[in-house]
Formats: sequence, C-alpha cells, structure tokens
Amino acid sequence: MKIELLILAACIAACIAAPQRTEAESEIVSQDTNIEPDGSYQYSYETANGIRGQEQGTLKRASSPDTSDVIVAAGSVTYTAPDGQVITLNYAADDENGFQPQGDHLPTPPPIPPQIQKALDYLASLPPANRRR
Repeated sequence: MKIELLILAACIAACIAAPQRTEAESEIVSQDTNIEPDGSYQYSYETANGIRGQEQGTLKRASSPDTSDVIVAAGSVTYTAPDGQVITLNYAADDENGFQPQGDHLPTPPPIPPQIQKALDYLASLPPANRRR
C-alpha cells in the first residue's frame, strides 16, 4: 500500500512540475498561403504568443540538363526570447550560396588579426602553382 501511494505521489508531482501549455500560446491568429502554378509561393503566419513568420519562394529553372530545378527562398521569423529580447531572423536560400541567415543575435567571427590578414594578402598575390597538363 505504501509503494502504491509513493508511486501515485511521484506521478502527481511529475504532472504538476511539467510545464503547462495554454491554448493561447499555440493558437494561430493569422495565416496566409498562396501557391502559384509556376512553383512560386508565399506564406505568413502569426501566433497568439507573438511568433511571426513569412517566406516567399520562386522556382529557378535548371540552366542545363545536368542540373535540376531549385527553389530560391527568402523570409523571416520573429519571436520573443525567454529573457524578453525580440529576436528577428532574416534568411535567404538558393543553390549558389545555400542558407544565409542574418540576425543581431547570431554570433559573428572575431576580426582577422592584421598579421594573418597580411599573410593571406601575400598568398593571394602569388601566381598559381604549376598545373599538370
């Protein structure tokens, strides 16, 4: 009997400790989608908790028979982080440059030290290495 009560108490504690999600947090306030016959599209959405997103894309036809058609897309997502900061992520994606995110919250690499940059500039100025023929 004591073990059953202990198990029941543990289950109740686990249920109470689990984060409770309300309907308003996941409710979609607005949503719009448009898909064209040529493959282009656009969509947007907003949820009750302030998450917003939008994207548009177009079909880029292959330039040769050896390659396939690809979608070129661009869009953004905005939400509020747990610390209260509004996060906006803008992005573009294509077959030449891949996924290219932009946002103030993304880490950036440190600047290249002047000595390293000087060495890189010197290497770039050298003639190409002998090539096999």
